[in-house]
Amino acid sequence: MSENRSRAIAGGLVLAVGVLLALAFTTAEAFYPGYSTSTQTISALGSDTGTPNSRLVFNGAMVVSGGLLAVAAYFLRDVYESAVVPALVAVTGVVGFAGVGLFPSQTGAPHALAAMVSFGGSGLLALAVARAESAAFRYASGVLGVAILLALVGFVGLGGGTPLGVGGLERWVAYLGIVWAASYGGFLLARE
Repeated sequence: MSENRSRAIAGGLVLAVGVLLALAFTTAEAFYPGYSTSTQTISALGSDTGTPNSRLVFNGAMVVSGGLLAVAAYFLRDVYESAVVPALVAVTGVVGFAGVGLFPSQTGAPHALAAMVSFGGSGLLALAVARAESAAFRYASGVLGVAILLALVGFVGLGGGTPLGVGGLERWVAYLGIVWAASYGGFLLARE
């Protein structure tokens, strides 16, 4: 398959992940009466404390997103000479995103590991793309990668100890990753 076609397919899939997660988080929140974006984590939407609908939307979207990223990783092998970006996309998608959906927060350690791979992988992936690309997008990707990782350090270190609460601070990490995914997907499509 040609590099341009692979780039377009991967770009469409990564863009779809960004859009899907933004809509899924909002939808799952709407299905969870009394949910607090400040005091509850995003993963509470898929836990046993959530409603059946919030669990279905959140966990389903996470698993589907992981699958989409796994397919994107396959096509990204044609785009990059190095295996770093495709490998990070695959691990972040399968172990991170899909793992969060398959192991809801009440499972404890498996969920925590998947969440850290999802968040940390998103930041590392943005930095890897910044290093691999020569276009101006490399700067945006680098800034977003650093921002994701700094927000993750703040989330892990401060938890609920800020006015944003644990959920608000976690959203800084997650939404920076969503913005990066949507912009990277668009970048790949535009380069096609």
